[in-house]
Amino acid sequence: MTDIAATDELFFTRAGLDKSRTQGIVEDALNGADDGELYLEYSQSESLVFDDGRLKSATFDTAQGFGLRAVAGETSGYSHASELSEDAIKRAAETVRAVHAGHGGKMAGAPAPTNQSLYIDDNPLGLTPFEDKVKLLADIDAYARSKDNRIHQVSASLAGEWQAIQIIRADGSRAADIRPLVRLNVSCIVGVGERMESGSYGTGGRETYALYLEPDTWKFAVDEALRQALVNLHSVAAPAGEMPVVLGPGWPAILLHEAIGHGLEGDFNRKKTSAFSELMGKRVASKGVTVVDDGTINDRRGSLSIDDEGTPTQRTVLIEDGILTGYMQDRMNGRLMGNPSTGNGRRQSYAHAPMPRMTNTIMENGEADPEEIIKSVDKGLYAVNFGGGQVDITSGKFVFSCTEAYRIEGGKIGAPVKGATLIGNGPDVLTRVSMIGNDMALDPGVGTCGKDGQGVPVGVGQPTTKIDELTVGGTEI
Repeated sequence: MTDIAATDELFFTRAGLDKSRTQGIVEDALNGADDGELYLEYSQSESLVFDDGRLKSATFDTAQGFGLRAVAGETSGYSHASELSEDAIKRAAETVRAVHAGHGGKMAGAPAPTNQSLYIDDNPLGLTPFEDKVKLLADIDAYARSKDNRIHQVSASLAGEWQAIQIIRADGSRAADIRPLVRLNVSCIVGVGERMESGSYGTGGRETYALYLEPDTWKFAVDEALRQALVNLHSVAAPAGEMPVVLGPGWPAILLHEAIGHGLEGDFNRKKTSAFSELMGKRVASKGVTVVDDGTINDRRGSLSIDDEGTPTQRTVLIEDGILTGYMQDRMNGRLMGNPSTGNGRRQSYAHAPMPRMTNTIMENGEADPEEIIKSVDKGLYAVNFGGGQVDITSGKFVFSCTEAYRIEGGKIGAPVKGATLIGNGPDVLTRVSMIGNDMALDPGVGTCGKDGQGVPVGVGQPTTKIDELTVGGTEI
């Protein structure tokens, strides 16, 4: 209720909307629809970039607006505007009303209310003075340059966002959330002679800047970025061919997110365009593989107290001991598939309609010692960090580039390699998992997921995982 009171202040006191009249517009606009809502949003965001010893850019932005949606069967009508006024909402109502004209639907019930609160509602942008943020970036630059004389360039950035939303339904029910989000990034370029290599590290979460102002936090970020750059400076050509691949804990689960997670979102399965369509209850992975999507982890980048339709987030088991047990659902796709929403209805902003999206997607712990997993591989690849990748949802085929990887030779981690890519098929990869470590870790808080032109913050996690055979694209001749 605290968030509803705070967002009432933003939308009805400051913006000047009348609560009862706005409610009446929503009721009239959605009369005869199966579902829908008015989504109100106010957000502030900032970004500071420190590059080559100076503050290169500093931006601050304020945005507000609404999105009105009406759902009739499989059809969804959406209208939005950056103007928070009753006249603008009325104009939007005329647009979405056409979607369900003559439909005669019965409005779906509102999501269950929740007292779940997974993060503070303080505005991180205003709690830390601008001078302190600039000093943090300058300290990062100075510390990095003092660490190694091979450093040629240091770049550090700090970004923050504070988003307040309120969701109003035709039956008068309301839900609200206030969401902080911050992120710190450090990158280094090192060089010897004509060879130059880079490394980067980022961290963040739904909290204030306080944690990132602590020397232990930002020095660790610098040390990791420099370590990765120096590793790459000594890297050799990556091997190529079919071989065992061991994925490290934490961030390498981005492969799980992209190659498997998207295929378990409700819309792709309702439309039967996912490689996992019609496999519910069947084995899709090796025994021991359990994958969950959990939006309820405190302070995590991908967590939400409620999703963007007002449904409380939850821990959804997608694959249990190798068996497909669930999909991630928003309200519309869940209803059409005969299932409830799992709290995965997400949107980038008021200018976007919600769709089923991941929150924090995690492979759970196994029982293997990570050292034993490495020892089990005679010749293979140990992939620790990833950059960009591509995946085809329908076929499940993917390609991912490694930003930090090593040879495995004789059961030991060997030389770092450069230019390695992993090529495979998501559903097939899950069946080739033969060892799962007991060291599950979450990523440091940097993930952003793109889908249909929308980007939302997400998290991933996994333990050390052995895939018996995977195609590695390398540069070794």
